[in-house]
Amino acid sequence: MTTHAPQAAQAVTLPTTLDEAVAALAAMPAAVPVAGGTDLMAAVNSGQLRPAALVGLGRISEIRGWQYQDGHALLGAGLTHARMGRPDFAALIPALAAAARAAGPPQIRNAGTLGGNIASAAPTGDALPVLAALEATLIIAGQGGARREVPVSHLLAGMEMLRAGEVIGYVRVPLLHAPQVFLKATGRTGPGRATASVALVLDPARRGVRCAVGAIAPMPLRPLEAEQWVASLIDWDNGRAIVPEALHGFGEYVAAACIPDEAPAEDGTVPPLPPAVLHLRRTVAALARRALGRALS
Repeated sequence: MTTHAPQAAQAVTLPTTLDEAVAALAAMPAAVPVAGGTDLMAAVNSGQLRPAALVGLGRISEIRGWQYQDGHALLGAGLTHARMGRPDFAALIPALAAAARAAGPPQIRNAGTLGGNIASAAPTGDALPVLAALEATLIIAGQGGARREVPVSHLLAGMEMLRAGEVIGYVRVPLLHAPQVFLKATGRTGPGRATASVALVLDPARRGVRCAVGAIAPMPLRPLEAEQWVASLIDWDNGRAIVPEALHGFGEYVAAACIPDEAPAEDGTVPPLPPAVLHLRRTVAALARRALGRALS
């Protein structure tokens, strides 16, 4: 990263397969892979990045669609937000389609890709909490045709990183055939940029609820105790019924877990949260409550 003025890339390579892209990155260690370029160009235009070379991924047809594999959908990293927002994809993974439709104005949705959203790992990336709630995994292509699988949450948390010359090829998402919801709140600045977002997925087979909160931290947050608590209150054998008080309690539980109170002072008193933080916590509570209500309705 640099603060010098941007300069044009010295070389541009346009591979047509994942293995060609990996080989190009191995041959040019300073090269930067680019698909839609929405985040890359923002960094270049602001003077934060001067790529010595680019490896364009836009001609790799194998990562621009999806296929079914052992109860999962294998999504190409080159899928654009616009493509994921279409009805046929929405029937497959509704929450991811909703996140794709909310990703910004048409020019962003037409160019931005699923793999780019993951690789840039911006806290406000709309797809990220959905992938965390779905417990998706990445198929990463490496040198010599190597492939390895990494949980998306591990990459976002920095537990496992992309190695030199590797490229995100696919995202493996379990097909639950159950209700799933994505909701977000936006501020007054930026085209649809989230101030907070919530993805919620029901898993009737395991009688579980999975929830992830995005945009409020460097990576999506999973309130595991809140998930387990509310799952125990759902009547899974009677239309997934739940009392209204549990919906409200779930929202508060999620918000408090993701935005906890301040540490107690020396005298034992707990200082109040700043107004902006308190407002954000209320926003998260409302999103979580609504998401669960919609999933159960």
